[in-house]
Amino acid sequence: MNTPSVIVTEKLSKVYSKSQRAVDDLGLNIRSGEVYGFLGLNGAGKTTTMRMLAGLVRPTAGSITVLGKPPGFPATLAKLGCLIEAPAFYPFLSGTANLKLLARYSGRSAKTVPVLLERVGLEAKRTPFRAYSLGMKQRLGVAAALLKEPELLILDEPTNGLDPAGMAAMRDLIRSLQDEGRTIMLSSHLLAEVEAVCDRIGIIREGRLVVEGTVGDLRRDGTTPQTVIKATPQDDALAILAAMQSVRDLRVTNGEIRFRSDGAELGAISSKLALGGVQVTELRQEERSLEAIFMELATGTSEQVSIEQSERPA
Repeated sequence: MNTPSVIVTEKLSKVYSKSQRAVDDLGLNIRSGEVYGFLGLNGAGKTTTMRMLAGLVRPTAGSITVLGKPPGFPATLAKLGCLIEAPAFYPFLSGTANLKLLARYSGRSAKTVPVLLERVGLEAKRTPFRAYSLGMKQRLGVAAALLKEPELLILDEPTNGLDPAGMAAMRDLIRSLQDEGRTIMLSSHLLAEVEAVCDRIGIIREGRLVVEGTVGDLRRDGTTPQTVIKATPQDDALAILAAMQSVRDLRVTNGEIRFRSDGAELGAISSKLALGGVQVTELRQEERSLEAIFMELATGTSEQVSIEQSERPA
């Protein structure tokens, strides 16, 4: 049984000028109940995409459905909570007063405000917003996004300005929100946080989605684990490996021989080296970090990876 999608975009584009194409033919498919990490370098088109999903920016081309309807519909907005870019509140009002004001205009009870502030860990309830630190502003922004008890949350850098304890608390909050059945689209530059909480991730480059899948998908598909060898004599080991058709990207880094191998087992490689009179003291496969994968895909230094293509919108 397929999980229903809460966000679907098809051929979505946003062009500000001939020289500025912020989003280009973007296809997203975010499923109900998942935490979806939306990653990319600054200027890749993440925030513009999120603003289009929230109905704040009109697309130039393509289509969007959010919770089954186009963005901006009252029925959709009632189920959507957003923190996009820097949160904006009345600077002279406290966090409590700001949220009570928002509650009044959104038809929510002001009694929920203390509960929300406690949930996001915001203690300075009476301090005016203008005196808040960056991390406090982010906490208040998340609290405001939760005010309507939304089915879908779009969070842009929610851990920005938080200390390590605050990041851990935000991670726990995101998990608890998912446990309540909410869907969360999360943008962050903190890849360790993304890896810890996200079910799937999408990486965007120059407005285009270059990969979508789980972290495990990214590590398995389209990439071969790197093999690391320490051997003596090293020159002989390099000569033997260079002659093997399955070995590619052969190099020496910090005294270690590194390469990728198409199909050759580690045992076969070790035996080949031993027959050539090479003593192997270390032989292992090294899984790439999410950061390394992200940098390759986000900067375009590796080929595009295609994951779950059959499940992506046409």
